[in-house]
Amino acid sequence: VSRAASTIIGGLTQKMNRKQAAEFSFFLAVPTMFAATVKDLYDNQHLLHADNITTLIIGCAIAFIVALLAIKTFIGFLTNHGFVVFGYYRIALGAIILLLLEFGNGIQIL
Repeated sequence: VSRAASTIIGGLTQKMNRKQAAEFSFFLAVPTMFAATVKDLYDNQHLLHADNITTLIIGCAIAFIVALLAIKTFIGFLTNHGFVVFGYYRIALGAIILLLLEFGNGIQIL
């Protein structure tokens, strides 16, 4: 079960509607992603130079905009269609992974 699924299910058990539960899940992700970003920057500070800071800032801004669009699209989809598609997706993906592990002949799954 993913972090998003567990927080959405938790929100639904607390009588939130699908939209509120999905928004709740995304809001909970923000501090975790922020902390991971700060740690990654700290761990890789030797790679940061004045000449690539502009590229990093532009990349972060574009990633932020794309993430907002993805979240808006996802919440709109959930509001209209629910979680059934994602349930089938998780079951199918799990079955494929189990089949690859059993019959993959050396295929490694990361």
